[in-house]
Amino acid sequence: MGEMLEYKRPPTKRNNRGFYVRMKLVHRHGRFQLHQEKNSNLFFKYYKWIIWISLSIYFFSSYFITHKPIPLYKAQYFSKSSVVSRLLFESTNSTFPQQQNNNRALLKDLKIYIYELPAKYNTDWLANERCSNHLFASEAAIHRAISNSDVRTFDPYEADFFFVPVYVSCNFSTVNGFPAIGHARSLISSAVNLVSTNFPFWNRSQGADHVFVASHDFGSCFHTLEERAMEDGIPKFLKNSIILQTFGVKYRHPCQDVENVVIPPYISPESVQLTLQKTPLTGRRDIWVFFRGKMEVHPKNVSGRFYSKKVRTEIWRKFNGDRRFYLQRHRFAGYQSEIGRSVFCLCPLGWAPWSPRLVESVALGCVPVIIADGIQLPFPAAVPWPEISLTVAENNVAKLAKILEHVAATNLSTIQKNLWDPAVRRALLFNDEMEEGDATWQVLYALAQKLDRSRRTTRVAVQ
Repeated sequence: MGEMLEYKRPPTKRNNRGFYVRMKLVHRHGRFQLHQEKNSNLFFKYYKWIIWISLSIYFFSSYFITHKPIPLYKAQYFSKSSVVSRLLFESTNSTFPQQQNNNRALLKDLKIYIYELPAKYNTDWLANERCSNHLFASEAAIHRAISNSDVRTFDPYEADFFFVPVYVSCNFSTVNGFPAIGHARSLISSAVNLVSTNFPFWNRSQGADHVFVASHDFGSCFHTLEERAMEDGIPKFLKNSIILQTFGVKYRHPCQDVENVVIPPYISPESVQLTLQKTPLTGRRDIWVFFRGKMEVHPKNVSGRFYSKKVRTEIWRKFNGDRRFYLQRHRFAGYQSEIGRSVFCLCPLGWAPWSPRLVESVALGCVPVIIADGIQLPFPAAVPWPEISLTVAENNVAKLAKILEHVAATNLSTIQKNLWDPAVRRALLFNDEMEEGDATWQVLYALAQKLDRSRRTTRVAVQ
C-alpha cells in the first residue's frame, strides 16, 4: 500500500475590519419591514437590498431554465402508441451500469496467462467448421476472447490464473452429428503433463489456479451419458482446478464436485444480430408457444434410457393438437426467425438439463419456459432469471397451457420489459473481441471472485 498523505484545510484568516449583518423579515401592520442591526450605516442598507434583488432574479430565472417545455418530438416518445419504446428506454438505463462499475473495479488488476500448447490440443480441431459455431463452441470462443483482451499477460509470474486451451467438444462423429468426447480425458491428461513438466506453476498450486473449459453435456465428467458420467466422475488430475462448464444443478452431483463456473452454451452473436435486423424484439409475435427439436413419440431409446425424462414426449402428446402450440420435430436452419416471432419458448431438458434455447430465447426476446428441475443457470449476478423467465416443474408439464394463460393475463408485459434489456442479452453471448458485460466478461468477473486460489506474489495493492 502506498503512503497515506493527510491533507489539512489551511486556517482561515479573519478580517478584524469585517462585519456581520443579520436580516429579519418581520410582518408588522400588514407590511413587511426590513430591520437592521444598530450602528449599520446607509451603505450596508443598500448593499442588503442589492443582494436580495439579485437572489430573487437568480431563482426566478433558474426556474424557467430547468422547467422548459418538452419539445413535441420528445413528448411523442412517451405517447401511448410507444409504450414498448419507453419500457426499452427505462430498462436500458436501469441496473446494468451499476453492476458493470463493480465488475470494472474487480477486473482492474486481473491477469491471465494462456499456455501456448501444440496445435493438436486446440487449433487443429478448427478444421471442422462446426467447432467454432455449434452449441459447445464456448471452449474456442473463450480462448479467442481472452487472447485478445487486456487481462492476458505474457509473463506467467504476474498471472493470477492459467488458462489451458484444450478443445474436447469439437470432434463430431460423421454418423449422427453428436459430439464424441471419448478422447477428452487422455487429451487433457496429456496437456496437464506437458504444462506440469515444462512450467513450475501447476506443481506449486496442484492446478488450483488453472482454468479449463468443459462445454458439453455433463461438464467435468467428460461423458455424454449421465449414468456413465456419474460413475466415472471427474478425472483425478482436475480435482483441484477451475472448470468452466455448461452443466450445473442446484443439488449434489458428482459432475460438479469441483470448483466451477456455470457458463452459457454458445450461440453465434452474428446470427442473433442478423435475426434481430429482420425481426426486431418488439415486433409482432404471432406464435404463442414455440418449440422445435427432438420429441420422441416413444422416448425409451436403445440404451434403455428415457430421453428428456419423458418431458418432451409428454409435451408432444398433450399439445400437438393445440393450435396455440407451434411444435416442430424436424431441423430448420432458419429456426431463430421462429423464436423471434414467439411469445413463449419452451426450454425442456434433453439428455442434460441445459439447452441452447435458453440463450436463443433471451437473445431474441422470447420468454424462456424452463422445464428442467434443479437446473443451475449461468451468471445469476448479471442475468435476473426469475424476472425474465418462467420455471415449470417436470411433473407439471401437462398443465403448461393453464400456466401460460395465467402469465399472459397477469404479468407478461413486465417479464418482457425485463427480458428486452440489452444488458441481459449481452451477458449470454460470447464475442471474438470481448465486450464489457458480455459472456467472457462475466467469466472473468467470476474468476476475479476466486483470487484466493491465485499464487501470484507480486499483486499490486488496490488503493
